[in-house]
Amino acid sequence: MTSSDAVTVRVWRQFTAFAIVGAIGTVGHYSTLVTLVELFRANPVFATTVGFTVGAVINYFLNYRLTFRSDKPHREAMTKFLIVALLGAGLNSLLMHAGLQAGMYYLVAQLIATGVVLGFNFLLSRLWTFA
Repeated sequence: MTSSDAVTVRVWRQFTAFAIVGAIGTVGHYSTLVTLVELFRANPVFATTVGFTVGAVINYFLNYRLTFRSDKPHREAMTKFLIVALLGAGLNSLLMHAGLQAGMYYLVAQLIATGVVLGFNFLLSRLWTFA
């Protein structure tokens, strides 16, 4: 195996761990979203922002310890994570709004937004937040 093959394998393993952690955070996000929309009749864009925040808290701690095994001080890593999370939340809200404006059911719009934000967050987390 060449060194570039080893890097590729390492990145794929890290992405897989990131996706699994993300799935756990997504359960928190979607549970909050659906609860706020269905039980409290909240606006879906507002509800997804609150849900995104719940998922982000879960994702930070699991990614810090498990995915990236960071040894950065929390002050540094969390500051960078919050910047990435805010950008991701903005992208998520923008995609959710666009999907709703296009007539999509809110959960379909959220699934699309989740896929896009997953890739965005992984790249920034790997290259900057926990690097």
